[in-house]
Amino acid sequence: MIWDELDGRLDGVPGTVSAYVGRLGAAPTWSRHADSTHYAASTMKAAVLVALYRAAEAGTLDLDAPVPVRNEFDSAQPGAPRFACARHYDNDEAVWERAGGSAPLRWLADRMIVRSSNLATNVVISHVGLPAVAEVWALAGARHSVTGRGIEDFAAREAGITNLVTAADLAALLGALATGAESPGPLASPAGCADMLDVLFAQEHREDLAAGLPEGTRIAHKNGWVRGVRHGAGVVFPDDAPPYAIVVCTTTDLPDSDPADEEDDDACRLIAQVSAAAWDARRDL
Repeated sequence: MIWDELDGRLDGVPGTVSAYVGRLGAAPTWSRHADSTHYAASTMKAAVLVALYRAAEAGTLDLDAPVPVRNEFDSAQPGAPRFACARHYDNDEAVWERAGGSAPLRWLADRMIVRSSNLATNVVISHVGLPAVAEVWALAGARHSVTGRGIEDFAAREAGITNLVTAADLAALLGALATGAESPGPLASPAGCADMLDVLFAQEHREDLAAGLPEGTRIAHKNGWVRGVRHGAGVVFPDDAPPYAIVVCTTTDLPDSDPADEEDDDACRLIAQVSAAAWDARRDL
């Protein structure tokens, strides 16, 4: 069986590899360590996106109103000084070009997802608040995922405040968005869910899950990476089968002598291999 072969292959990977593959709204066809927590990296930005759109639907924020783009944020650790993002550690120069000026929240949310901008993420969090992100996880049915701080909030990190995800929780979140675009669900209106899916469809980092799919396959996804961590989470929309959720979270323990770029390449290839296997089985999920 394809899933037994995958398990055997992944058992040999140092560290923890979690996975979830299954139809939307159903039990997974295949999973492994799906409830194991991983450092979230940028996958938490999907929950931030939902919190923003929920606030817009509630009328507390205007997605198209310009807001200041300031690189200074309140720490999640009480009493800690304000913190800032490092420009060299970001993935989107376009947001930094707006620093000191303003930009619409909708545009910042797009950059937060499609280019995974840390600065855009923290600006959005400063407007929606971390409790709203926690509410998104709860509404999606997530059991273990936590968004406790913004990106590069090192004082909070040192105090043990962190961001965690599981493969099952990420599948629940993105699955709820996909089903919510078809009929009313817990996260947002169908129109709001469809708009968020469009943002996730426009993802420009396509070197993991998307790399395992045929060219042109529609996938609404968010990935995340730091040294030793690489995750891909998405919903695939085949033309010849129902959509399915796929999540692969990798936390590896490779020697410090391994170059970070080679380590990340290995993790991307692994995630792409799982994605390709799920695609081959798409009609039988």
